[in-house]
Amino acid sequence: MTGISLTSRIDLNTIMLRERLTQLGDQISTGRKGNSYAALGTDAPKAMDLRAEIGRRETYQNMIGQTLSKVQVTQNVLNRLGAIAEKFTAGAAKLMGVAKPEEIQIQAGQAKAALIEVANLLNEEFAGEYLFGGSDIHNPPIPNPNAIATSGMAQEIADEVAGLNATNATTVLAAITGWAASDDPLVTPFSAFLETGDGKTEGRRNLLASDNERIDYGVVANRNAAVVSGGDTTGSWAHDLLRGLASIAGLTPEKTQLGQSYTTFVTKVQEGLRSSVEALALERGTLGTTETRLESLQNLHQSVTVSLTLQVRDLEEVDMAKTITTFQATQTQLEASYRAIAIAQQLSLTRFLS
Repeated sequence: MTGISLTSRIDLNTIMLRERLTQLGDQISTGRKGNSYAALGTDAPKAMDLRAEIGRRETYQNMIGQTLSKVQVTQNVLNRLGAIAEKFTAGAAKLMGVAKPEEIQIQAGQAKAALIEVANLLNEEFAGEYLFGGSDIHNPPIPNPNAIATSGMAQEIADEVAGLNATNATTVLAAITGWAASDDPLVTPFSAFLETGDGKTEGRRNLLASDNERIDYGVVANRNAAVVSGGDTTGSWAHDLLRGLASIAGLTPEKTQLGQSYTTFVTKVQEGLRSSVEALALERGTLGTTETRLESLQNLHQSVTVSLTLQVRDLEEVDMAKTITTFQATQTQLEASYRAIAIAQQLSLTRFLS
């Protein structure tokens, strides 16, 4: 009976060694202590907390990455809008005095084309979203961009320019500003959402970029985002730019014969365009600061994620050199156990036969 008891004990030890050897083999294969948190013992709660924090940081990184892409495209649009405003601000100098008829015709034609380009720029999309539409991301800020030169706003401004005479420049300019700033659905080229709906007063699109920091990044087509326009302005660089382009588009060669009234008109149009140039430059600068801040936060989240990942690795992964050594030792013990079983069984059989 002593032999049978000994054999049983050896068998039990062998089973335990086989299970241990299998576990060590899995650890060598995967590099991990186990396939569940149970393998971590008392370190399991800490590992779970660390993985949750890694997931949260990675979510921030992904959201910031998507937002940075939007900001970069928005910057490209603002750069082009600024270039258009600068071009026509400079071009207005050629309209001063007794300008050549062909120069006025060229500038007017270019202004009409620029109106369409500006409207389409403000309808820029990224990943299926209209960037300048506020929260109304699935509808264009300017519903009919290619017809903006014949929109209510452009038509009213053209009529005002057509009525310019030797004495009414100030009155015409004031009227044009009113038409350019109008939110009347029959006048404005902008969507009803932006001019008369929730978009008129809603805040900028923003991102929760860390636990305690929400960052504004959205720019809306019909109003300034982070700057205040100065000079001769409607209060919006977009309206100022459209006002200036529509005013130039409405000019005809005979207006140069109006003397001081014409000069006053062109001078004020140029000032309005300059206002849009300056506001757009400030807008781009502010958005650039936002971009830098987002990149800084993204790098911070990435750095913390790397640190947390190393901590999780220390908890969840095995020391490979030590595990291989233990595997080899366990393998040797198992082989010895098999030999011991064979010897014990032989002794048991000898005693039984004797």
